This record gives sequence, structure tokens and C-alpha cells, in this order.
Amino acid sequence: MKKIRSIGFLFFITFFSPFTHCISQNKNPIGLSNIQPPSLEVENKIIEGEQRSAQARINFHENPLTTNYNIVYDQCYWNIDPAIKFISGHINTYFIPANNLSSITLDMSDSLVADSVLYQNQKTTFSHSGNMLTINFPSSLNSGTKYNADIYYHGIPPTDTSGFGSFGQKKHGPDSTYTIWTLSEPYGAREWWPCKNSLTDKIDSIDIFVTTPSQYKDASNGLLVSSNISSGFTTYHWKHRYPIATYLVAIDVAKFSVCSDKAIFKTDTLQILNYLWTEDSAGDHGAIQSMIPGLLLFDSLFEIYPFQKEKYGHAKFGWGGGMEHQTMSYAGNFYFELLVHECAHQWFGDKVTCGSWEDIFLNEGFAVYLTDLCYEYLDNGYWWHIWKNNLLGSITSQPDGAIWVSDTSSVKRIFDQRLTYQKAGYFLHQLRYQVGDSGFFAGVKNYLNDPLLSYNFARTSDLKAHIESASGKNLTTYFIQWYYGEGFPSYQLIWSQDVSNLVTLNVMQSASKPSSVSFFGLDIPVEFKNSTKDTIVRLTNTSSGQVFSIQLSFHADSVKFDPNQWLISANNTVTEISSISTLSHNVSVYPNPASSEILINTDDHLPHIESIKLINVLGEIVYEKMYSNKLSNITFDCSTLPASSYFIKITTDYGEINKKISIAR
Repeated sequence: MKKIRSIGFLFFITFFSPFTHCISQNKNPIGLSNIQPPSLEVENKIIEGEQRSAQARINFHENPLTTNYNIVYDQCYWNIDPAIKFISGHINTYFIPANNLSSITLDMSDSLVADSVLYQNQKTTFSHSGNMLTINFPSSLNSGTKYNADIYYHGIPPTDTSGFGSFGQKKHGPDSTYTIWTLSEPYGAREWWPCKNSLTDKIDSIDIFVTTPSQYKDASNGLLVSSNISSGFTTYHWKHRYPIATYLVAIDVAKFSVCSDKAIFKTDTLQILNYLWTEDSAGDHGAIQSMIPGLLLFDSLFEIYPFQKEKYGHAKFGWGGGMEHQTMSYAGNFYFELLVHECAHQWFGDKVTCGSWEDIFLNEGFAVYLTDLCYEYLDNGYWWHIWKNNLLGSITSQPDGAIWVSDTSSVKRIFDQRLTYQKAGYFLHQLRYQVGDSGFFAGVKNYLNDPLLSYNFARTSDLKAHIESASGKNLTTYFIQWYYGEGFPSYQLIWSQDVSNLVTLNVMQSASKPSSVSFFGLDIPVEFKNSTKDTIVRLTNTSSGQVFSIQLSFHADSVKFDPNQWLISANNTVTEISSISTLSHNVSVYPNPASSEILINTDDHLPHIESIKLINVLGEIVYEKMYSNKLSNITFDCSTLPASSYFIKITTDYGEINKKISIAR
């Protein structure tokens, strides 16, 4: 095994690689004609990849020994030969103790070897075990003062059991060229460099130096400052001057073709720098150009790209999904849905990062919903309903599951396709309807720009507070039911209209998991229409069985529940009857009088029977039965009951019906 020698601060001649610049300018985010249609298969590939990236690392929890200092700057020197799975280099980390310290602890895999540690340019003692590197100082450090330590190390980063890991290697292309890349979410960074894995402390600023054989290039965070060549090796220097979560620091080393595009905003432009495998560069570059209107859309809906002073870019890597490394997303396949998903993360996940994996929906739910916004606003909304149909079908394919992650030790739970991504994205879509566009978008903008959250970490309560403030609505019940609660509602609407066009509407609701949420209180949209006129009314539904009176200006011949699919619901029905008061006529009880058995049938299977009670003339319940499955017809034995008159109370999903019946012998 050949090691690349450490070349540190040696002076080299500066040169810049001869990039192939294929400039693309797109000023108009509306009317794009080449975006790919929404696909659950594509969405599932994105999510499956992110599940794999975290496999075997999820049991790591933030080390309490790393919470007593703040990292303010990292200077990273790495030596990489993609043909050899190996890393060497050193990390010069600058930190500020929160209290007087005689040592600090970094996260570092036991698979790596610490060669030496310098403090104030002098060697100092250290210990390395249990995936932790503890650096000892000759005297106590003062709180509030900046210090630095320089860790020299080497090793073969470990590989997880699924074959994907934080430090990947793969052959590609017709000449079987090797590439090496990193992917650290959620806690994989320690597997390839000594760092502070944290969702409480971002590195304020970072410089990355990657030295590699000169046939390769490196794609990393921030701006490319220089490419220095010496003795067949090139050192790439990337400078990033925005706070960055540890898991978003990345390197990708391969034989790249480099292509540059531009996103043109109203008052500024942004370079989109792309590092593509040569054999795929033409198709991949076309996909990148198709996502630029999505980036411009996010700018118009929320705020300017968060890292505007530097760049945005893409790098191909040997993994099936994508990863939103700050200012440089890595992608294994270049298709529209993945590219806009990772781009959306630059706002939601990179600028503002979830402060706990319990709240990963703040990253992934927003990335999914911003993809939806692309389908809503681009191509005149052609794909929007398809996207909603796809997600609703998947979300409601199972009756349970919360967006909130209660078990952060399970990778499948954290990166759950149906809950963390799809339901979380639709949760935001539904929230937008509940509070209105102005309250929703203003609240999200304020969330992104909150000085305590901007380029920092956030929790779900922070987002809730900002949307409440902007909309003036109390969202406590909404978040309890939809974020922490499980399941979804099904609606059954019964309506009638009189000669004055007054509509009487009975709204019944059943929950897919009533043990978690028995009733979902929502504003619901209902559409009334005929061949020439239509209107959508917004109703505040506070209970099952609620009856609304709606005065229309026309006679409706049809009613549709949630026509624009704002709500998470399924198995909804709408039924017209001549009058709500005639509901009892839809239920038949016979024979009357009866002798041995009583039959109850519903007309056209409406309504459904939930329970029955037989009450004698003294008001005593002589027979009672509950039905776990809603039935349309039942039969029960009355042969042992005395001959007499009785009242039968039938509880249905549309209310109670009382009928009189006799038993005769």
C-alpha cells in the first residue's frame, strides 16, 4: 500500500485547471418544459440511499465530552489517492473552551491512527480509544480564549455492513477509474477525520486542502481558491466562510470534467460549479440545467440562496442517492427530483439544520415540499396533482406512524420513506392551507432569518412559533395531532339542497388510528358545482357529525371533497340524499313485528352500522351490541325476548336513528 506523503505548507506553483465552461443562463423560473415528472420510484431511491448512508452509525450519540468547547475554525489537510482506500493528513482545529479545561475530546474512529498532536507547535500527549481522541494540555486553558490543536493521523476508514459508508470507493467509466468520496450523515464524519460530531455546534469557518495525483480533481465545500501542482500531485484549496455542521463537510476525488453554469437573480448571479464523470457529463449537465429554475423559485419564495457569496455546485459520486453537502451537493444519478431536493436542503438542512434527529423533518420534510413547489409553480403546474396523488397514496397506505422520530437509534425510523419524507412534506402542504399562503410563507421566511436559528440549529418548536406569529393562529393542536400523532382521517359527506339552493351538509370523520388521534380538527375545502358554475367553501370542522348550512347562488349537481388535495386523508365518500332529515329512511328494520330474528339493512350501504340497542317500554336495555367493523346489514336473534313493543337505537357513522319494533309470538 502506497501512502501519499504529507506536504503540508510547502510552497507550490499556483495554477488553475482548464475548466470546460458551458455557461447556461436562465432568468425565468416559470414555463420550464424539460423537468421530469414526479415519480415515487425516484423518491424512493433518494430515501433508500439516505437510509443506507446512515446504516451502522445511528447508534452513535453526541459525546457529552465534546460539549464544553466551541469549534470556530478548522484547517483540514487530506491526502487522497482514489486507487487506494486510505486517508492521511492533519486537522488544525481552533476552539474556545466554555470553561477552564485541561483537555478536550474529539470524535475519531478507532480504525484511524493518531500519529501526533501539536499544541502551540509543540507535541502534547493524547489518548485514543472508544472512538474518542482526548488531547491533554500542559496547563489549564482559559474559558473564552481561542486555542488550537493540530492532529496528524492516517488510516483506512471503516466500511459499514451495507456496503455504503462515510468514506466510499468505487470504479467507474470505460477505463475503470477509481473515485473516493465522503458522506457523513448523520454521525459518520468521525470515521474519516477527527472532529466534533454535533447538532449543537457548527464550525464557524473552514479551509480544505486535498492533495491527490494530478489526474484527479477534488470537489468540496466553498470556493476553489487555488490548485497547486508539484511532483505529479495537485493540492486543491477550498475556502468556506459560512458556519457548517460537521456532517456536511465533504470531499469527492475523481477524474472529473468540470462544467460551470449560472443562476441569474434580479440583482445578482450565482455560479453553479459541476464536477461530472466524463462518461456521463452530457446527460448529467442537461439535468443540472433543468433544475436551475427550481433554485430561482426558492429564491423568489423564501430568500436568496444562503451561500450567495460563494457558489452552488454538484459532484458525481459512486452512490445511488444524493447528499446536500453545503454549497456542493453530491449525486449518484442526476434527475430533476433529486437535484431540486438536494438544492432545497441548502436552505433547509444546511443554513438552518435540525437540532436533533427527532426533528429531521425540518430537513427532509422541507426538501420534499420544495420539490412539490417546483411541480406547482413550474410547467404551469402540470405535474402538481400527479405529485400529490403519488404521495397521498403512499402516506395513507398504512394507518399509523408519526412524523416525530421517537427512536433515533433506528436508521429506518429516522429516514422512514413514508413518514420522515412523504408525510412530513405533506404536513407542510396541509399546514399552508390551514394558515394561508401569507402566514405560511412569512413564517417560514422569519424562521430562516431568525438570528438565533440562521446558520445554526433549530427544533420543531421554533418553526411552529414563527408560523404562529406570522399567521396569528394557535397551532398547538395541529402539531399534537399531525406531528406527534399517528394516522389520518377519512371523511364521509352527506348533502342535500332545497329549492332555495340552501345546502345542508353533514360531515362525518373516522380516524385510521383512533387510539392515537380520535378526531382531526381541520379546515376542510368542499367544492359545489354544476355544468356552468362552481365554488369552493372552506369549513372549520370541529367534530364528527357536524352539520353545515351553506347558501349557494346556484343549484349544484355535484359535490367534491378537497378538490385540490390540500389534506392528508383517504377513503372519502360524498353522498347526496333528498334531505338530511330523511336519513332514517335509508335504514330498514324488519320484519315488523318479528318473532325469531330482526334484520337491519342500509340503503346502498349508507350509512354504516356501529352499534345497536334494544330498549323495552320501561327504558331498560335488553340487548346491546357493538360492531368493530362498520356493517351495512346485520341480523340478531330475538327469540328469547318477551313479546312486546321495543325501541331500537341504531348508531351509525352518520348519527343515531331510532325506530319502533314489535316482537310477537
